Amino acid sequence: MRWLLGLTALLLCTAPALAAPCDEAAPCSVGDGEYYLALPPGWDGESPLPAIVFFHGHRSSGLSVINSGSIKASFGDHGYLLIAPNGALRPDSDVRAWPARPPEDGMRDDVAFTLDVVEDVAARVPLDRSRILVAGFSAGGSMAWLVACTEGDMFAGYVSVSGALRRPAPTDTCPGGPARMLHIHGFADTQVPLEGRGIRDWHQGDVGESLSLLRRTDQCRSNPDDIAMGDFYWCRVWNESCATGHDIEFCLHDGGHMMPRGWAELARAWFENGPGGS
Repeated sequence: MRWLLGLTALLLCTAPALAAPCDEAAPCSVGDGEYYLALPPGWDGESPLPAIVFFHGHRSSGLSVINSGSIKASFGDHGYLLIAPNGALRPDSDVRAWPARPPEDGMRDDVAFTLDVVEDVAARVPLDRSRILVAGFSAGGSMAWLVACTEGDMFAGYVSVSGALRRPAPTDTCPGGPARMLHIHGFADTQVPLEGRGIRDWHQGDVGESLSLLRRTDQCRSNPDDIAMGDFYWCRVWNESCATGHDIEFCLHDGGHMMPRGWAELARAWFENGPGGS
């Protein structure tokens, strides 16, 4: 019996073990940044998980994403791992931000940071890399656009809520190649207008320009393949005409700068089933 106990102890010591996921009280650290992680309820502890990487808005944090009821209900409760990176702190401030443009002197490379976060998650939890959705709100939405344009098929899809690709943007096509994108925006948004606005020495970017750039990258025709006018969302879809096999959906609502009702269900349906979802 003693030899059996010893063998069991040896196996326990030498068997590979996943690092414990970080919780709300203790975010994971990666390089000079950190992120929060939330496992879906009822997970068996072994099956590879689909995931949503969500970038918070200006002055918010990854913790607010983990605590978001809509994200939990629409993604976490449907088996998705929630990954919520923290934006870098602005100098001499407690404000977290996503510049969402090529890094300048002293700025963190947030795209590289995002890739490092995903690799760190994969070392902790079985991850289904073919089902990772990257999304964000406002400045975080611009960050989702930046990752889409620079990394393309690295991730299975991208969702931006109220944030365009910031200037300076590529002039021809996205360097990362084709990508799937769902963009949701408020027609009455004055914080991040559809046309964007200049702030000091930078510009938020124009939604139309962002979509046009991605259409060229995805080799889609300029006019949409489908237009759907629902009770709350009016959507324009590019899919059948896109030679690369990717799709783009642009959905407007009549509100302002917000995460509108139903956005998360719309996003998950689009991600899992394509434009129009069901």
